[in-house]
Amino acid sequence: MSSPLPASVLDLAPVVPVVVVDDPSDAVPLARALVAGGLPAIEVTLRTPAGLEAIRAIADAVPDAAVGAGTVITPEQVRESVAAGARFLVSPGWTDALLAAMRASGVPCLPGVSTTSEVVALLERGVREMKFFPAEAAGGTAYLKSLYGPLPQARFCPTGGIGPASAPGYLALPNVGCVGGSWMLPADAVAARDWERVEALAREAAGLRADSAQGSGAQV
Repeated sequence: MSSPLPASVLDLAPVVPVVVVDDPSDAVPLARALVAGGLPAIEVTLRTPAGLEAIRAIADAVPDAAVGAGTVITPEQVRESVAAGARFLVSPGWTDALLAAMRASGVPCLPGVSTTSEVVALLERGVREMKFFPAEAAGGTAYLKSLYGPLPQARFCPTGGIGPASAPGYLALPNVGCVGGSWMLPADAVAARDWERVEALAREAAGLRADSAQGSGAQV
């Protein structure tokens, strides 16, 4: 049986691995390595045909994982993801139709934004937690710092171009709950099925919250 989610997906772990699965047989050992390393929230993207099968496999075999679906862009994908066992949904952007389907799904969702107007529009609709994507290309930590002044009620999971060097800067911001990234899943390690290396990189990523708390103390 799956462990219960906290009040917010943003509070599961400092880093949400963004997973692209090509071979469904990799899904379960990969998820077990991430969970063992301290990253229980796993976003499996729907970028490949194996995405839904991977979500289903992880949901069935790794109860300590909170597996979610990423790159959700249609109401049909919302339904398919939840049916496969996704426990949260992440989109790179949103429309009213997609947002309605995500909110009606019964699981938490993080609609994607990259502009102030999109953030305001979601706040108007009662949504306070969002994905900020593509984070680095859309302005990075400087943009999120600027948003905090007028819109402190919005919280974000920045994703896109973030690595172990830049992640602590995001995590130090008061309006960032976690970051998304794939650096703990290097292509050569996944291809070699080197799950011990994945677990070690996940453990390093899981420690970034403490690192950011002891960091620069940047003013917002």
